[in-house]
Amino acid sequence: MITKKRRKGSAPANTELATEPVQADRFSKARSARSASMLEDYTELIADLIAANGEARTTDIARRLGVAHPTASKTIARLKREGLATARPYRGIFLTEAGVAMANSVRQRHRLVVDLLMAVGAPREAAEADAEGIEHYVSDATLQAFEAFLRARGKS
Repeated sequence: MITKKRRKGSAPANTELATEPVQADRFSKARSARSASMLEDYTELIADLIAANGEARTTDIARRLGVAHPTASKTIARLKREGLATARPYRGIFLTEAGVAMANSVRQRHRLVVDLLMAVGAPREAAEADAEGIEHYVSDATLQAFEAFLRARGKS
């Protein structure tokens, strides 16, 4: 059997490259998810802080996300521009109906991803940490497959 030597940096011989439109669509979806993931994290955290404390303050948001106060302020301004949050002087940040819907959707995706990761053997702490990234990138079709898998195992 004769095997061809691969050039350094080239794809393995058994890898098929997707067509340009398909590959471009995949990368576009990933960029879009990256852009939305920050807003999703903020809305989810704001909802959690409001549930726990009655309000979400910029300082609390910054500390819990591990970012500087100006970074949190900038993202909160974006939330307000996109109609996901409002702010009241001396009161804190509150979610609009759209913001609450986003937070609920993210929380539901997060729980589903955590449940799946634990079902395949990941420890809870790892599953929680990994779900923080996965939840933003997974498609609805894949989420439905996760849910069907867990239902079939009696976990959902």
